[in-house]
Amino acid sequence: MSLRVTFLGTSGAVPTTERAPSAMFVNREGDRLLFDCGEGTQRGMMRFGTGFGIDRLFVSHLHGDHVLGIPGLIQTLGFNDRDAPLTVHCPPGTRADLDELVHAVGHDPAFPVRIEETRPGDVAFAADGYEVRAFRTDHRTRSQGYVLEEDDRKGRFDRPEAEALGVPVGPTFGRLHAGETVELDDGTVVEPEQVVGPPRPGRTIVYTADTRPRERTVEIADGADLLVHDATFADDMADRARDTAHSTGREAGEIAARAGVKRLALVHVSSRYAGDASPIVETARAAFDGRCLLPDDGDRVEIPFPDAAADPTAGKP
Repeated sequence: MSLRVTFLGTSGAVPTTERAPSAMFVNREGDRLLFDCGEGTQRGMMRFGTGFGIDRLFVSHLHGDHVLGIPGLIQTLGFNDRDAPLTVHCPPGTRADLDELVHAVGHDPAFPVRIEETRPGDVAFAADGYEVRAFRTDHRTRSQGYVLEEDDRKGRFDRPEAEALGVPVGPTFGRLHAGETVELDDGTVVEPEQVVGPPRPGRTIVYTADTRPRERTVEIADGADLLVHDATFADDMADRARDTAHSTGREAGEIAARAGVKRLALVHVSSRYAGDASPIVETARAAFDGRCLLPDDGDRVEIPFPDAAADPTAGKP
């Protein structure tokens, strides 16, 4: 079951020739989720092959570099004859402003746009096999991040053990794997726990958007497969990061290390580092010895299951 992240926009507030403002596309087995929609997002969708068929949009906050792509994207979706509703999730108290932005082009969208406020700690979207929850971040306006967390999966079925217990090959295997106790023809009762291993964890992606480092992020990201964290500045601009409620690469690395995440992606890179962003990633790696990347626009990351065989390309966009 695939889980893929495509970074459509990795710049800070000011775009560069190489980086567009914030946008992240997640494809989870055909469910297409967009996190933030900065200026140029729809062009990134075309350029990097995600397509326009998003199911839901999750907005972290209403600063322009995270939302100014919404009117153009909605208009393009209408031109492409979309008629399915689009649900937009946003922080509490921002619905009215977001609704005005959706209608900024002067007419109603060609399809229903539903704007739903989600409080930090609540589930924004519950789907088959996973959910997306909001969590509070620390920025200069109403802001929140989102965590996509999959349900645990069934334990592995031990076929050799089942056969040793006399379970006939066939549908009975499936009944046991589904958690059903079975009785064999000779009266032997076989319980599921005799042939099914412990539940296997699903995957977790945490997206902070703009934020200062927070203890809550450490808690939310505990053991996450991918943490996508604000890393606007390097250490030379630590005071600026604090004054503007952003994070440095080192601070993002420290959060990742404390949370024990498997992979850290550094985003929202200030245009000050357009020529060389290596100081951001180098200081992050000094604090975090896990897999750390500074993705470019268009980079993709496949998220394997925690119990999958080691991937030699893991950690690479």
